[in-house]
Amino acid sequence: MEKDYYSMGTTAGRTQAADQRKFMIWVYRWMFLGLVMTSLVAWVVFSNKNWLAYITQSSGLFFGIIIAELIVVFVLSFNIMKMSVTTAISMFLFYSVLNGVVVSSVVAVYTAASVGYALFIAALMFGIMSVYGYFTKSDLTRMGNLLSMGLIGLLIAFVVNMIWFNSTVYWVISFLGVLIFVGLTAYDTQRLKQIGEMSGSLDNNYMKIGVMGALTLYLDFINIFFLLLGMSGKRS
Repeated sequence: MEKDYYSMGTTAGRTQAADQRKFMIWVYRWMFLGLVMTSLVAWVVFSNKNWLAYITQSSGLFFGIIIAELIVVFVLSFNIMKMSVTTAISMFLFYSVLNGVVVSSVVAVYTAASVGYALFIAALMFGIMSVYGYFTKSDLTRMGNLLSMGLIGLLIAFVVNMIWFNSTVYWVISFLGVLIFVGLTAYDTQRLKQIGEMSGSLDNNYMKIGVMGALTLYLDFINIFFLLLGMSGKRS
């Protein structure tokens, strides 16, 4: 009987681990595809000087894209469970396309070496912290809550500094922002892993949760990249 219980427990554990891996592969797959989409759009816009000039010189269009991005994130955050999987994926990819336009106008200000350096360091930081969040036995919930509160304070400080700009304050905000998003990468990864442990078969609901998880990790990476570029980038 003991042997039967052991076999049942082992089988259940293997099934849970397999379901978890399947869920996390789904999350990382869409995050990666989102980043690829953003990179391609950014490259296309950056390569077309007329398009790039129109976007960078039209503040109305640029801020319109930013507002559209916020709307997409808001809709996904509060209504994703009411959507089909296809709609959720389409909205995520649409966000990636919009962000590609934003990225093209941002990187145009900096030298290619600065962009490459920031991208490499961002990828390294994200990769290390995501692996840490996946494998650590420590509960990162409390850290995640503190970082989320810190992010709110950071956004307030960023808005205030936009009105009364100070370069030193901007550098400090960027530095703290990198620390916050690096920490959130580990926390978000662990949280998604825990969701994966409960996912069972990867049904439509968990697919949609996975798309939202992909967006979360995508934003962690993009924000680390932007903040590093703002801190260390040399303008062209």
